[in-house]
Amino acid sequence: MSAASIEMVVLDWAGTAVDFGSMAPILALEDVFTRNGIAVTRTQLRLSMGLAKKDHIREVLALPEIAPKWQEHYRSAATEADVERLYAEFTPRMMDEIAPSSVLIQGVREFASALRQRGIKLGGTTGYTRAQMERLMHGAAQQGYQLDLSLCPEDVGGGRPHPWMCCRLAIEFRVSALARCVKIGDTPSDMAEGRNAGMWTIGVTTTGNSVGLPPEEWLALSPDQQAAAHTHAESELKTAGAHFVIDTAAQSLPLIDEIEARIARGERP
Repeated sequence: MSAASIEMVVLDWAGTAVDFGSMAPILALEDVFTRNGIAVTRTQLRLSMGLAKKDHIREVLALPEIAPKWQEHYRSAATEADVERLYAEFTPRMMDEIAPSSVLIQGVREFASALRQRGIKLGGTTGYTRAQMERLMHGAAQQGYQLDLSLCPEDVGGGRPHPWMCCRLAIEFRVSALARCVKIGDTPSDMAEGRNAGMWTIGVTTTGNSVGLPPEEWLALSPDQQAAAHTHAESELKTAGAHFVIDTAAQSLPLIDEIEARIARGERP
């Protein structure tokens, strides 16, 4: 391995490696808020995607469009006890969505295999809980996709945008420098996680949260609609700190080559 080689690539899970459109958390959260008398749009739910799910619920409750709805419905502002109750309802509902959402995004398995052939360590980070992650990893493994190690917020004491999961992976893999590592994900919080860890970041548009459509709905869009959705997602991810933006994680291998060339020229994230 040369002095410019990438040592570790960290992939997000939902919307990046599995679950085209990152639908599972949206469906579960949408159901929980509806059953509690609060109408929340998918656009509002997607604003905080990538965070640990309890943090995600807190962010939704704090939205200026949602806080007054809660106040009106319950005659009081949302409290931490409400967060805990919603999270308790969300957890089993989310587990129901894991199996159907574990379908690999096309080409990701082959991309991971190509990285492994180069001697690159493969890590995963997520906003899911450990129990959810274990179920998701089981489904992915049955399709031939396995990472060397995946971490959840509870494993390190907090989730994105903190860099702790990425830093822990770097320690476990004994990488020489975080500047020789890459984070790939589909949310602004993924980009913040990678940037805060001092890593190169690649944002994913088409399959991820910023577009937020399952494959059949994405394919039903006209070319102009797809281009507009891609442009919106690209802008969102670049604003969040992405060094590169690409349609799907499966197309990232040329970017790994480009990053190695930039490192060889003395550039850093």
